[in-house]
Amino acid sequence: MTPPSNDMNASGVGHFVSQAPFDPYSIEALKPEQERYYLASQWQLMWWKLKRHRLAVFSGIVLLVFYIAALFAEVVAPYNLQTRHTDFIYAPPQTINWFHEGQFIGPFVYGLDYRLNMTNLKREYSEDQQRVQRLRFFCRADAYPFWNLFESRFHLVCPDRNGTLFLLGTDRLGRDMLSRIIYGARISLTIGVLGIIISFALGIVIGGLAGYYSGWVDNVIQRLIEIIRSFPELPLWMALSAILPVNWSPILIFFGITVILALLDWTGLARAVRSKLLALREEDYCTAAQLMGARPRRIIGRHLLPGFLSHLIASATLSIPSMILGETALSFLGLGLRPPITSWGVLLNEAQNINVVALYPWLMLPVLPVIVVILAFNFFGDGLRDAADPYK
Repeated sequence: MTPPSNDMNASGVGHFVSQAPFDPYSIEALKPEQERYYLASQWQLMWWKLKRHRLAVFSGIVLLVFYIAALFAEVVAPYNLQTRHTDFIYAPPQTINWFHEGQFIGPFVYGLDYRLNMTNLKREYSEDQQRVQRLRFFCRADAYPFWNLFESRFHLVCPDRNGTLFLLGTDRLGRDMLSRIIYGARISLTIGVLGIIISFALGIVIGGLAGYYSGWVDNVIQRLIEIIRSFPELPLWMALSAILPVNWSPILIFFGITVILALLDWTGLARAVRSKLLALREEDYCTAAQLMGARPRRIIGRHLLPGFLSHLIASATLSIPSMILGETALSFLGLGLRPPITSWGVLLNEAQNINVVALYPWLMLPVLPVIVVILAFNFFGDGLRDAADPYK
């Protein structure tokens, strides 16, 4: 590289000029962090701000794990949903061990023995520490129809041959609780997503009409929202769920509950959309679109909604927990989903008897994934809501 020349001007101040050829690509390498920030898109800024919210990122990972497990429930669950172990009714959770008699042999469980207590007619189980049952991974066990497309036997983890693996115990029919919770996640998590899609569409359309046209349209929609929100939520859910015919198939009941939850959850999102559109419709770009002859549908869809799409995503994320809790509450009360459909609410419905819960407390374990998922959605939604306005 040629050293810069040093020329003196009339004032005696030197000008340092590089004689090297100009390389425009070298500027990119020397671009400061501040310039990178100013040139970034809004979605990049949102992603950078979300990454700094450690709790939201961790919650997003937890939710991703739950949804992947629900998607591949047949593979993740150690047993088929309908597999019964009649010799192990109300069996307690088995503990995973790594060492046997001071020697490391990998993950295993001890076999279970039981005797019937004739005083209280309760099965009393005990570990047989002479029967070591190793866990198998990426193995073949119970057959299942994968997504009802083809038959398979592949599982992520399996019990030892002629052994058992009840990490969360069994129920009154000898069915593995862990497998049923994993299968139940598919229904409980899906009902939230499907419900929010319907609620999202209703909230955007109805709220968009109220915010863009205002006047009597806004008054009618606001009065309708106030009437819907004035009803107590849970009794209204129960009343609408009771309308569903008892002879409906489980699939129809599933979609019926989803629609009921969605039809009652759109009001909050509609008001958020209305308030945003009332502010944005006065902007210059909206007025320019009107003067150029753009139709209201195009103005709302192409110009107004993208302006606060990030806020809508955050609102939708915070609305999914209410859908999950609604399904769980209705199924727990016996007015929602019913067997043979398996959801977290259906599993909790089977633990309503306080005497059964006192004797077999592991039947209440389906409440744990409900709590974890609700907290994860709330933390993730808070992070998205903060990241939705990256300029703060």
